[in-house]
Amino acid sequence: MVFTPAPSELQLGVIMESAAPSSSVILDLPHDNNAAASHVDDDDLVLPYISRMLMEETVVERFLDQYPDHPAVLHAQQPFAEILSDTSSDALHSGTGSSSVELTPLQLAAAVPCYSPDIGRFTTAVPRPCSGEQGNDIQDSASLSGTAKEAVADVEPNISPPAESSSMHVMIKAFFKGMEEAEKFLPGGGDTVDGRGRKKRFDGDDEVAEGRSSKQMAAPLHPDSEEEAAAREMLDKLMLSGYDARAGADLQLELRIAVEMEKPPPPRGRRRRGGGARNMVDLPTLLIRCAEAVAVNDQRGAADLLERIRRHSSPTGDGTQRLAHYFAEGLEARMAGKGRQLYRSLVAKRASVAGVLKAYHLYMASCCFLPVQFIFSNETICNAIAGRKKLHVVHYGLGYGFQWPDLLQCLAHREGGPPEVRLTAIDTPQPGFHPARIIEETGRRLRDCARQLNVPFKFRGIAMRSENVRAEELDIDPNEVLVVNNMFHFEKLMDESVIVERPNPRDIVLNTIKKMRPKVFIHGVNNGSYSASFFVTRFREALYNFMALFDMMDTVVPRDNDKRLLVEQDIFARCAMNIIACEGTDRVIRAQSYKQWEARSERAGLRRLPLEPDIVEMIKHKVKESHKYFVINEDHGWLLQAWKGRVLHALSTWTAVDDI
Repeated sequence: MVFTPAPSELQLGVIMESAAPSSSVILDLPHDNNAAASHVDDDDLVLPYISRMLMEETVVERFLDQYPDHPAVLHAQQPFAEILSDTSSDALHSGTGSSSVELTPLQLAAAVPCYSPDIGRFTTAVPRPCSGEQGNDIQDSASLSGTAKEAVADVEPNISPPAESSSMHVMIKAFFKGMEEAEKFLPGGGDTVDGRGRKKRFDGDDEVAEGRSSKQMAAPLHPDSEEEAAAREMLDKLMLSGYDARAGADLQLELRIAVEMEKPPPPRGRRRRGGGARNMVDLPTLLIRCAEAVAVNDQRGAADLLERIRRHSSPTGDGTQRLAHYFAEGLEARMAGKGRQLYRSLVAKRASVAGVLKAYHLYMASCCFLPVQFIFSNETICNAIAGRKKLHVVHYGLGYGFQWPDLLQCLAHREGGPPEVRLTAIDTPQPGFHPARIIEETGRRLRDCARQLNVPFKFRGIAMRSENVRAEELDIDPNEVLVVNNMFHFEKLMDESVIVERPNPRDIVLNTIKKMRPKVFIHGVNNGSYSASFFVTRFREALYNFMALFDMMDTVVPRDNDKRLLVEQDIFARCAMNIIACEGTDRVIRAQSYKQWEARSERAGLRRLPLEPDIVEMIKHKVKESHKYFVINEDHGWLLQAWKGRVLHALSTWTAVDDI
């Protein structure tokens, strides 16, 4: 019997030593009271060992190599050979006129029933006859139970115990009984199991089934495709040279032309009053009514509203139709109680490097939000390091690190030479065997970029939850200029609505930053009240914010753009699913308004710094090059990013109270 580790042991990579197989599991032999006192014959010791070994995989080859002509082995094989020769003589000797076959010791061993991992069931290996006729080398039994029962039925009337071994008949019965017991652990139907206990299908379907252990999910099923390899090479080049603003401007021009061509021509003549209003459907109102029905567990009313929403929504329609499609999926998942499973399946399907690059290039070219955030952060760091020789940046939420090549280029061309740069990157560990893989790959690319620019650079990656990182573990040097950077990473931390009896992770992280005593703490937040405890309130706030995002994409990107689908499905829809369908600790997207973050930061002992006028002017000039609906405002030290008046993001700088 082969020991199989439990799934938890497989996850932790613990290799446990298998215990020796116990004969009491497989064999049900009669107990001999005089066995302890009497002399045990050598054959009586060998036969139980043989019966256990026969149940192991590939036992025939290994056993015959060790005992090719042992008398006890030949004695045990002969009854099976007689049974098989009687039942398969016609198939083996078709056209030869022979009714029996004389088998050699090797052929006798090959006829013993054994478990084949390649086929996934118990088989009977019968050697091909010497006449060279066509036939199967392996004759598959109908099933384990059928084979065992039929074989026992054939053995009992035809085989009598040999005179020299009174326990032979008992051993044969015990062998088949062990086969019957083993059948209980085998899958039924067309599924089989391979040597590791995982299901295999004869049609070659290797897709990962839901509920499979994390070890099997973490293991890559296939090597990187050519597209993925090319994307990684492109990512290496991007990190070496930074974002190509000229290529981004060309792509932005192409998108504008495509959007203009997509617009329908203006109608001719006078438009009849109310002529097109009859077919209009107010999808936002339907979504709110459906959320209210789901909140009070009105299954029938919610189902009727979902059906109406489905008829008028589409993932390839206009902005409102796409929004309604994804929000309806979230409401349906919440109503069915499957929000947790669906969101985890979305997270498990991590976007490929090719998809990340496509979405990044599109978002940088079409939307000014990300470029503004990079300019704000990098220029603030450059101002903080002015006249100093050492810089230490602690970055929460590294991701792919698209921000930092531009900073390294800026520091490389600084008057007086570049400073020594140390980057400590903190990010949530990824599921699987390599939780720090993305951090390590990003660190390698940043080191290559710094080496090419001749910037002294050190990188340290920490794959750990943000609230578990302490200031003492970061090797803070007073001679270095310390900058802490966070862009929207803290919205995934739990707040006091979930953790009540002890300090919540948001306050813990802010207190840790206070202990670091940075020269400047750059704080970027998504402005929204997604952390509200009441579902309908949270749903309304999310609906209005995502309406602005989908409307922005519909205005600046054509509808048939495949990269737009990547942004909407992998970013917007995933966040919406978590906000709508999940509760408790499963709801990880918990954005708060910038005013709420301001009060929380002040309680932690941080104070907001005034905005740098030169940085604000640079950002306003950048926004003027974008679409007219992008708006930049200031509010008491906060730089606000808005679309059509809806504030979506807010940026600010902070420091410890004693350092002002």
